[in-house]
Amino acid sequence: MAILGNIIKGVIHLKAALTVKKDHVEAQKKVLEHLLQTAKNTAFGKFYKFDEILKADNSFEAFTDGIPYFDYNKINEEWWHKLHKGQTDVTWPGSPSYFALSSGTTGKTSKRIPVTDDMVEAIRQAGIKQVFALKNFDLPADFFEKEIMMLGSSTDLEERNDHLEGEISGISASNIPSWFRGYYKPGEEIAQIDDWDARVQRIAERAKDWDIGALSGIPSWIELMLQKVIDYHSLDNIHDIWPNLQVYTSGGVAFGPYEKSFHALMGKPVTVIDTYLASEGYIATQVRPETDAMQLNTDNGIYFEFVPFKPEYINKDGSLKQEAPALTLDEVETDQDYALIISTVSGSWRYLIGDTIEFTDIERAEIKITGRTKFFLNTVGSQLSVNKMDTAIGKLETQFDTTIPEYTICAKRGDDGEFYHFWYLGSELKDTDEDAIANALDQALKDANKNYRVARNKALKGVEVKVVPPSRFYDWNERNKKKGGQVKMERVMGEDKFKEWEDFANNN
Repeated sequence: MAILGNIIKGVIHLKAALTVKKDHVEAQKKVLEHLLQTAKNTAFGKFYKFDEILKADNSFEAFTDGIPYFDYNKINEEWWHKLHKGQTDVTWPGSPSYFALSSGTTGKTSKRIPVTDDMVEAIRQAGIKQVFALKNFDLPADFFEKEIMMLGSSTDLEERNDHLEGEISGISASNIPSWFRGYYKPGEEIAQIDDWDARVQRIAERAKDWDIGALSGIPSWIELMLQKVIDYHSLDNIHDIWPNLQVYTSGGVAFGPYEKSFHALMGKPVTVIDTYLASEGYIATQVRPETDAMQLNTDNGIYFEFVPFKPEYINKDGSLKQEAPALTLDEVETDQDYALIISTVSGSWRYLIGDTIEFTDIERAEIKITGRTKFFLNTVGSQLSVNKMDTAIGKLETQFDTTIPEYTICAKRGDDGEFYHFWYLGSELKDTDEDAIANALDQALKDANKNYRVARNKALKGVEVKVVPPSRFYDWNERNKKKGGQVKMERVMGEDKFKEWEDFANNN
């Protein structure tokens, strides 16, 4: 009998029973007030007159009227660069203990995003919320005695001046509480290995020593790790070595494109729980099994705003026009894409995180990630967001009985001078008829998006497809950024980047 598991499960159920239903709108009002009060004496707070905003009859309106939108480049050039010169009390009291390095999906150059002790605590509290939400998934008691494989970036953080630097998953893993370390795998020694291939090799070598009940990490890298373990031990599937694996906590990107290839590595069904941890904070987590949408962490160090994601509000580089309207949680609608804006206990203010979301349940504050502001493809009016592309890719997987975990696209003129969408699909398809795939993809996109359908009848001439092995995408990421961690493939490329990609993909 799982005595410890029953105790832990009982505590989780008791905590859930005592928890009062959350009013997310009220929670957000309190968060905004806390942020403004705490930061009012910082250089940023004084410059933007937080004292006056707090005294205003409508503090939200005063907040939105008084402070512009920022993206990383703008806030770093105007404010955060001062932190690297030793200044304190810049956009948040004191100095950050960490900087999260993030190249994201946009290039080699790492952003350096401040992570304060308050943010570390906010992430910890969000993680506790996720644990207590497991009550809703009706997991057996013995699950709570199993080990958890957290595959992120290296926890061997780089010391620089008076702070540490690394990717957010490495920062989070280096701050796990002491009581959790017995459950945490691959353990501190392996987690500190910087080279991703070497780290995964050690995981494969030690895999038989662990009783893994849950996985956590970005889907593409989790899949490669699982495949390495399977190959190393000559297994049919991962359950041959980890028979008690029951839960996978996905994050970083939408799980949809990886669903089929992920489950192909399993010997039996597992529960997939989506999370949304970004370098700027723990945004949301799935709290119930009836949906794969995630609940915003509305009471935990982040204040959210939502800008309708429409072409007239977006600059060509993916940044927001300052006149774009911002909505609060009580003003949003379902079935509408929004650019997500956050203000946080790390000193981000009205910060464009770069993701687009839509609400599936406003009362529960539940969302889905629909794409990236920079990956919105609107050449000749096609208005394709990443979620529409993912939907079309899912149809292709079914139609051609394959998996397509990776893809990228560029809109450009072909040799005939007409505009085409050029797609590279990562798949192990044999004897591929790329023309047939292109026709099927074109039809799936027409079905998914009426704007695309209109564009295809006008200036968009057609679709061109090239199928390459998924490994080509991972090799590209390694060449341009680094394997593992928070690294993700760019779904949409500009022409210059796409030419580099084509040369790499076709000549590698």
